[in-house]
Amino acid sequence: MGKVTGFLEIDRQVHKYQPASDRIRHFREFTLPMSDKEVEKQAARCMDCGVPFCHGPTGCPIHNQIPDWNDLVYNGDWEGAIRNLHTTNNFPEFTGRICPAPCEEACTLNLEDIPVAIKTVEQALADKAYELGLVRPQPPEKKTGKSVAIIGSGPAGMAAAQQLARVGHDVHVYERESKPGGLMRFGIPDFKMEKHFIDRRVEQMQGEGVTFFCGVDIGTDKPVETLIADYDAVLYCGGSETPRPAGIPGADLHGVHDAMPYLVQQNKRVGKEDIASVAWPSEAIVAGGKHVVVVGGGDTASDCVGTAFRQGAVRVTQLDIRPQPPEKEDKLAVWPYWATKMRTSSSQAEGAEREFQVATLEFIGEDGELTGVKCCEVDERRQPIAGTEFVIRADLAFIAIGFAGPRQAGVLSELGERLKIVKDSRRSTNVAANDLDYRTSVGKFYTAGDVRRGQSLVVWAIREGRQAARAIDESLMGSSVLPR
Repeated sequence: MGKVTGFLEIDRQVHKYQPASDRIRHFREFTLPMSDKEVEKQAARCMDCGVPFCHGPTGCPIHNQIPDWNDLVYNGDWEGAIRNLHTTNNFPEFTGRICPAPCEEACTLNLEDIPVAIKTVEQALADKAYELGLVRPQPPEKKTGKSVAIIGSGPAGMAAAQQLARVGHDVHVYERESKPGGLMRFGIPDFKMEKHFIDRRVEQMQGEGVTFFCGVDIGTDKPVETLIADYDAVLYCGGSETPRPAGIPGADLHGVHDAMPYLVQQNKRVGKEDIASVAWPSEAIVAGGKHVVVVGGGDTASDCVGTAFRQGAVRVTQLDIRPQPPEKEDKLAVWPYWATKMRTSSSQAEGAEREFQVATLEFIGEDGELTGVKCCEVDERRQPIAGTEFVIRADLAFIAIGFAGPRQAGVLSELGERLKIVKDSRRSTNVAANDLDYRTSVGKFYTAGDVRRGQSLVVWAIREGRQAARAIDESLMGSSVLPR
């Protein structure tokens, strides 16, 4: 905990943002850092709540010891807090920026809508670690002689690679794209997380013995069977990349796109990379001077909104089939779980028009070009209400309604029926494995992250990568010192 009476004496404060009129002119991060003293005051608000739900299963999937490092920050022991944070989280600079902070939802003070600013403190600690030069390679004292191949360098693959390398295994990470990071690099916009944070972690991991092979599509450029034969274990962390089918008529019109190609293209532009790729449309997708419609109400849809504004869109409308949530949740009914309530992302706050309880009926156009989106209101069962149809002008539309599982090309195609596949409650197709040993139906072949559990948060991917690393280490060595 922090100060015994801190939550009574100190008001909640979080990072402030640059004004929307300024931040939409660039793709850099726009949070304004707080001073060390301000962060220490926020950490002081952590109370002796008896049962700290913030780092339990309802709050933090990787079980960050939040009260402990809040207390250390409050007492000015930043180095101790940084060490504590890194015992559970390999990449707090990632989660401190892009995790939606279920820990704050689970905070006891959230019963009064004034939770401890956990995410703000975490980001401050992660950034302070670099400032103090504390993020250094931690190579193993001795090698085990065992080798592990990891397919995919997203948060699950990176976390597993770092853990396995630190206990002495030779770790080779294979990434289809030009640089490591997965959708953290190419799917999440730079205005939410700049990519030099990934580069610095990759450099640290290389110092620990991890080798990255980029531009290698396993299952296409290099057979999976070769990895299984050459390594003692193979971990598949390919993510959930297949867009969920929308089934909306007119989706073949020019100007209608799935969300991810749009975000990947812009991230590659910011990273000064060539956007031409066989995996994505050859044409440039740019929202400048256009009326944009985004179908979907989640984080990916919000990222499309913020990207469109920065590219100079005239108007951005976001469509959500769900009813508009209440401004305030019933705390006694949902706390400490994630509540359904009205939330406005920084991108939406930049000027998006939001339509709730609206279904997208059809994309309409002329001469093959998108001109509008036909919509209607829906009832509680999401059924169209007759006579409520309307058309929104659109030159560009993005479908952002989630992902249905890993891509079929590559690993899944090669292994075929040998690899057991299951469907979850969201009708997503995932590779079958439990969260104890992370083994698949193919010998020596493990899986973790979104490819196993379905579309989820970065913090869950890190947890799965860490747990899979322990399972692999235990299998190879008979026991493991790695935490679960």
